[in-house]
Amino acid sequence: STTQAVRRTSALPQIPGMEDDEIQEFFRRFIPRQQPGVPGPGPGPRSESRSLGSGFILSADGYIMTNAHVLEGADEINVRFTDKREFKAKVIGADKRTDVALIKIEASGLPAVRFGDPSKLKVGEWVVAIGAPFGFENTVTAGIVSAKGRSLPQENFVPFIQTDVAINPGNSGGPLFNMRGEVVGINSQIYSRTGGFMGLSFAIPIDVALDIQKQLRDKGRVARGRIGVVIQEVTRDLATSFGLDRPRGALVNSVEKGSPADRAGIEASDIIIGFDGRPVENSSDLPRLVGSTRPGSQAAVEVWRKGATRKLSVTVGELQEERIAARDTPRSQKPSETLANRLGIVVAELSAEKKKEMRIANGLEVTDVRPDARADVRRGDVLLTLVHKGQHVELKSVEQFNKLLAGLDKSAVFTLQVRRGDAVAFVTVSGLTDKG
Repeated sequence: STTQAVRRTSALPQIPGMEDDEIQEFFRRFIPRQQPGVPGPGPGPRSESRSLGSGFILSADGYIMTNAHVLEGADEINVRFTDKREFKAKVIGADKRTDVALIKIEASGLPAVRFGDPSKLKVGEWVVAIGAPFGFENTVTAGIVSAKGRSLPQENFVPFIQTDVAINPGNSGGPLFNMRGEVVGINSQIYSRTGGFMGLSFAIPIDVALDIQKQLRDKGRVARGRIGVVIQEVTRDLATSFGLDRPRGALVNSVEKGSPADRAGIEASDIIIGFDGRPVENSSDLPRLVGSTRPGSQAAVEVWRKGATRKLSVTVGELQEERIAARDTPRSQKPSETLANRLGIVVAELSAEKKKEMRIANGLEVTDVRPDARADVRRGDVLLTLVHKGQHVELKSVEQFNKLLAGLDKSAVFTLQVRRGDAVAFVTVSGLTDKG
C-alpha cells in the first residue's frame, strides 16, 4: 500500500490527462483510495490518503515489481507479505510510459517468481491473476488470453496482453501467470464504463517489463530510441493509392529536419514496412520497435517508395521528454466564386511569399469546400502531392491539378498529401463527381 498526505478542499477531484479525451473515461487505472476521517468535502487540515496495489518479488534480495501508477504521489510505501510481515520500501525507479515501477525492501531469502515467455502465449490459453482486489488479499482469478499485441490510447510502447481475467481495483501491479506457474505479464489496466470489471483486462508483457526494470536498476531511468517521424495507419484505400499489395506498414506524414530519419534519407510519403529486421504490420508497431532499440545503434529500415522497396540505414537517436509542437490556425478565407473541381473543392496557387513562409516549393491552397466535396479537407489546407497507383505528383498549379483529376475514373481511389498548420497528413479519396 502507499500513503499520501492530502489537503481536503471543496473542489471535485481532477484526473490528470482526461479533460478532453473521452475514451480515457473507459480506461480506468485502478487504485482504491481510502481517506479515513474525511466525512465530506470542505476546507480542513491535512489527512492521509491510502491506496492499495499488488506486486511480485523479482529476486531474493528484495527487488519488487509493480505499476508506476500505484506509486504515483506516494510519500510512504509499505509492502505486506502473505505471512503478515511488513516492510518499508524505497523506489528504485518508475517509468510512466510503460507503467512499470521497481521498488526495494531490506530483506533476504525471499521467494522469487519464475518468468515465462509471453511470445509463446496462445490466444485461448488459460491464465491466472493474483492480487488484492478491493483489499481482499491473495485473491486468485482465472480466464483466457483474448488477444495479443493490443494497442491502447496513449500507450505506444506496450503491446498489451488482453485477457478476460477478473481484474478490479487493487489488482494493479499484480502478476499474470500461465498454467506452468510462470509470470507472463503485469496486470495494468481495465476497460470499463463503471470502474469495475467488464471482461476486458490488459497486462504488460513480462519481457517488456523486465527490460524496463533492468534499465531502472542500472541507471535509474529508461533510454528509448527515436528516429523523428510523424506517422499514420495505412488503410486499404491508402495501400491502393500507393500501389502496396495490402494495408501494412506506417505511412510517414513528415520527417523532422535534422533527425535520424532525415539523415538516413527517409522521406514524407514513404511507407515503413520493416525496422531492424522485423516487419511493421501496423503503424502502432513502429514506436514499439524504435523505442526498444538502444540509442546510438544502427538499424535497417525497409521503406515502400514510389512503387518499389528501398533499404536504408538509420542511427537511432534518444527520445527526450515530450515536446508540444505549436500549430498555426489557418486564417478563414472568403468563399471563391470559382467553379469547384471534381473533388468539390476550389483551390488557388500559393504566392511566392506564402511558399517561403511555409518553406515549401509547391502546393495549392484550399479556398472553398462545397457540401458535396469528396475529400476530407478544410479551407486553409495546402495540397502538396497527389498519389495514384504508386505514382507521386507534386501539385504546382490549379490547371495541372484539375487536369489530373479530369484524367481519373469516376471510381478512382487516390491520396492527397495535405498540410494543415504545421502538421502533414494523407487523405484518401474514393471516387469523384462528374462535375468540374
